[in-house]
Amino acid sequence: MNELLLQIPSDFSHTIVLCLHRLRNVRTGFAEALRINSRLSVTEPLDKEIIRPGRVYLAPSNYHLMFDNSGRFTLSVSEPVNHSRPSIDVCFEAASDIYRDKLVGVLLSGANNDGAKGLSLIKKDGGLTIVQDPNDSEIRTMPEAGINMFLPDYILEATKIINFIKNI
Repeated sequence: MNELLLQIPSDFSHTIVLCLHRLRNVRTGFAEALRINSRLSVTEPLDKEIIRPGRVYLAPSNYHLMFDNSGRFTLSVSEPVNHSRPSIDVCFEAASDIYRDKLVGVLLSGANNDGAKGLSLIKKDGGLTIVQDPNDSEIRTMPEAGINMFLPDYILEATKIINFIKNI
């Protein structure tokens, strides 16, 4: 993740939302660590915070991160999905409901199938889908789950994902 953020230029005008599985009882330090390697502002959004372009938002520990029709984040403490809160599926599904064909979803390395279903909905709704090549993944379970569920638009190595994102 640090390598990805380090390579995004400071004039990147799109919003980046990171939904990562995190320890529930560790609420500080992760966004700060990511901020060190980013040219963009990295924050954990508050409930009902306005989504701004050119920023990186990190799903807060122990909250599902979603979106509403007024361009704001919504946080939820509803039940974990795929043993996770935040759940990547929940985040992807909520983003797809709002942004549809204007959304790019990226599924990276991970140890369970969270994210595959949500990414498939992004594709169904006309968004662009990218899955990290399992052979390039530290843990192949999550990318393989996405590829096994549907045919993503792109299956790329991490460096190619970074270049793709920089050129959006």
